[in-house]
Amino acid sequence: MTYPYTNEKLRIIAEQFLTRLKTCSDNKSLEALDIEFLGRHGIIAKLMEELKTLSLEEKRTLGPEINLLKKDLQASLLEKKSALTQQEAAAHAERQKLFDVTAYQPGELFGSLHPATHVVQEIEDVLMSMGFEILDGPEIETEEINFEALNIPKNHPARDMQDTFWLTLPQLLLRTHTSSVEIHAMRSRQPPFAIASAGRTYRHEATDACHDFVFMQCEGLLIDKKVSLSHLFATTKLFLQGIFKKEQIEIRIRPSYFPFVEPGIEIDMSCPFCAKGCSVCKKSNWIEICGAGMVHPHVLRAGGINPEEYSGFAFGFGLTRLIMMKYGINDIRYLHSNKLEFLKQF
Repeated sequence: MTYPYTNEKLRIIAEQFLTRLKTCSDNKSLEALDIEFLGRHGIIAKLMEELKTLSLEEKRTLGPEINLLKKDLQASLLEKKSALTQQEAAAHAERQKLFDVTAYQPGELFGSLHPATHVVQEIEDVLMSMGFEILDGPEIETEEINFEALNIPKNHPARDMQDTFWLTLPQLLLRTHTSSVEIHAMRSRQPPFAIASAGRTYRHEATDACHDFVFMQCEGLLIDKKVSLSHLFATTKLFLQGIFKKEQIEIRIRPSYFPFVEPGIEIDMSCPFCAKGCSVCKKSNWIEICGAGMVHPHVLRAGGINPEEYSGFAFGFGLTRLIMMKYGINDIRYLHSNKLEFLKQF
């Protein structure tokens, strides 16, 4: 304290305050002391109230001493608070010196990638290593790009095979296949090019363990001069060997029909999970894996490419089926569920 108080009562208050101040070891106790002595209803406030009842001479003597006591108590509080802050900072610095960032923290929860993300990343890595550019396309498409540009005009029987989700806006729909990305690619690039795209597609189907109204597809397209079916066979075989990490995989070709390719083929691969037949290949040693073919001249023209100068091949497969096959998932609905028991496996 900076002033020798002449009033005995003020000296006692000052001594009590200093004694209590020495015992304060944190900001909480310091705040309690501040309220008790300097708060709106504290000891100093009560002294100021009592001052009103004294004579004018007593007010002149005691008033300045009360004000000085108040300033001394405030200054002591600030000094103590500064000292506590420095102590806490020093203690924190000491703890940080001993902090081990490699220490084991029990009970931590770790996230994981969805199985679809795992497979898409693997597929994109393989395709990029083969020189394909990875593209994405809109899931809301126009009727012209989703159907007509792919040689599926109005009233074409192939439209009956793709139960479409139509939007209330005219000529707009949820894409029924990732083949629509091929049209965007052809209209925005000059040959030669090779592109691939993986994403969600939508069809109005009843939901069960094997079917869903939303599922994933993957599409590949290569346009160049003098492209032939032999290029398609070699590309798909190399792609499947990269995905399943087995050089022994063989492919089998069967004729098929798709409006946007001519000729159209189905590609089967030898079962990567067995040698003599299993439940995956239904004891046949072959698994139907994708549809493919040479890009139809009408599709090339719709994409702004001269079919007299360029040719190309396209292949597409059900990515959801590949995910289920790779991880042994027996119900397609698990893939868009929020069941942690299922997702934690990956």
